[in-house]
Amino acid sequence: MTVGSFDALHLTGVKINYFFVCERKLWFFDRGIRMEKESDRVFLGKLLDEESFPRKKRRRITIDELITIDMVDDRTIQEIKYSRAFEKASIMQVGYYLYYLRNLGIEKEGVILYPRQKKRKRVVLTETMVQELEEAIRKIQEILSRTTPPPPASKPYCRKCAYFELCFG
Repeated sequence: MTVGSFDALHLTGVKINYFFVCERKLWFFDRGIRMEKESDRVFLGKLLDEESFPRKKRRRITIDELITIDMVDDRTIQEIKYSRAFEKASIMQVGYYLYYLRNLGIEKEGVILYPRQKKRKRVVLTETMVQELEEAIRKIQEILSRTTPPPPASKPYCRKCAYFELCFG
């Protein structure tokens, strides 16, 4: 898959993350339905992102108006997360950034930072991850081409989701 096809999908790291959390949330988000503005959890995450690591010089790198990386240094890209609750989705989001960068000829490793827990998770783009991402990209394309959202799927974390009322209200 080439970088050009990413642009056609307007595929962002957030959309990759949402795919691994909830396909319905992904569909709503793609349509401009943004419930996160009302979410206390999202607000806390943004605040944590802004206040963490104040001595780091480079923050918020945007590429092609699609990819926004929290921090970059010589070897790594770094993403700040509020909690490890959706670690698989976070890993795949960072993996997507690495994949996107690789298609631009840039090789990096990724790190997910969890400041509240004082933990970090290293992310390396493996061939297995590339295959999983390419399959996810195909599925995302299919989901986003639908005229109606996927049906709600009751998951343990739905009640805390900003989209809960839209799905189950």
